Amino acid sequence: MNIILLGPPGAGKGTQARRLVEERNMIQLSTGDMLREAKDSGTEMGERVAKVMAAGQLVTDEIVIGLIEEKLQGDNAGGFIFDGFPRTLPQADALGALLTKYGKSLDVVVEMQVDDEALVNRITGRFTCGNCGEVYHDDTKRPAKDDVCDVCGESDMKRRADDNADALRTRLMEYYKKTSPLIGYYYAKGDLRSINGLGEIEDVAGEIKAALS
Repeated sequence: MNIILLGPPGAGKGTQARRLVEERNMIQLSTGDMLREAKDSGTEMGERVAKVMAAGQLVTDEIVIGLIEEKLQGDNAGGFIFDGFPRTLPQADALGALLTKYGKSLDVVVEMQVDDEALVNRITGRFTCGNCGEVYHDDTKRPAKDDVCDVCGESDMKRRADDNADALRTRLMEYYKKTSPLIGYYYAKGDLRSINGLGEIEDVAGEIKAALS
């Protein structure tokens, strides 16, 4: 099964993707992770990514699509989770063409709907373990011991510099301008399933499970 997780910054896409990886043996294709991996890989594509990032330039669609294509050529019976891609209609068209090229299909697009103000509260209190990536929150999910990760035991908690109300509203506006057209695009294709992205983690996971079935 190949799926897309759609939703604004902080909707919980990464958290739910990790669950699907563990439960269904899927591969999460996160644009940010792939770019970091490529930059350090030493491959020809990696060198292109490193040069663009070192120059402070935006990574082109061509490069991102190339990274996606590399991943799709591998075998994975569990399927792929596209997290953070596509972001635009041209990227959606390119993904469709790639899936067809490699004999794969897109099964479901899960839209994680959120309330903007509730999302601002969620994000401004968020912090993560710098070692394993586990996500915590000041109000709803503190580690059992302050500043020590429950999962890996490391003391390396980090907060994103742009996890503040003003920066988040700017990111949300950018999302609605560029990415929200995908909702209508996939709705018209009959692929879209919308869920409440602001419930408890287990509740959201249950809604995603229902959407995938």
